Amino acid sequence: MQAGACVLALALGACASTPRQTCAVSEQLNVVDSLYFGGAYSGGLVTAEQWQQFVDSVVTPRFPEGLTALQATGQYRTNAGVIQHEPSWVLQLIHADGEQSEVAIREIRTAYRKQFDQESVLRVRTKGCVSFE
Repeated sequence: MQAGACVLALALGACASTPRQTCAVSEQLNVVDSLYFGGAYSGGLVTAEQWQQFVDSVVTPRFPEGLTALQATGQYRTNAGVIQHEPSWVLQLIHADGEQSEVAIREIRTAYRKQFDQESVLRVRTKGCVSFE
């Protein structure tokens, strides 16, 4: 019985250890967040001016170091099961990992959902090696 418990503990311990990503000497490991914002809402379509105002007033104060925003088209399945096609924006933020950034991302997503009556804002969070040369 104890031998079985030891084997199980070792197996679980092996699963818990994940390899660390290694960056080149000239690179830093950062979080790369891609946020996907739907462009259709009960008031019509989010205009380029509304989007820019949102970026200026909500996103930039939280990530003044910089960002990339791309206009796109996309589709998703709503909570009601309907395939929704709509214009969208993709916002990419590269930042250090930490609680301050996590709070800022939550605030951005919440503000957009409230302002533009959205069910959700998709977040894809990865880690990447970055450098400026």
